[in-house]
Amino acid sequence: MGIKSFQGSRKQQQSTNEQVALKVKDYMTTNLITFKPDQSVQEVVESLIKHKISGGPVVNNQRELVGIISEGDCLKQLSESRYYNMPLEHDNVEKRMATDVETIDGNMDVFDAANKFLQSKRRRFPIVENGKLVGQISQKDILKAALQLKGENWNSKTKK
Repeated sequence: MGIKSFQGSRKQQQSTNEQVALKVKDYMTTNLITFKPDQSVQEVVESLIKHKISGGPVVNNQRELVGIISEGDCLKQLSESRYYNMPLEHDNVEKRMATDVETIDGNMDVFDAANKFLQSKRRRFPIVENGKLVGQISQKDILKAALQLKGENWNSKTKK
């Protein structure tokens, strides 16, 4: 009989986990610094430094995601501009951005998103709905969600 009781307890625990499902869209950043394809790389560098970010999405005039530009992309341009003796302001985002952008579904569970971060080695994923950029989730956002879950759920389980 003790085993049946244990199994009942596990079933109850599983239903609790389902109720606490945390979605990416609840933790994504929606107030994003974005860039345009025709912006100069110099403008991007200035913005990255000013806002203390390491990269950002590139969108067209319809707010459709067309790429990502990062510090690394800017560093590569800086290195090449020195080699070819070309000023930084002569290059634009479209020439330097990454265009094979992996996105993430806003309805994805944060734990699945954490696994996706681990597998991809990326720092952030854009979230697109109906073709438009609506937000971005970072590794730090996932950690914040986990802390909230710990406070609301894990502690309450240990008290029972």
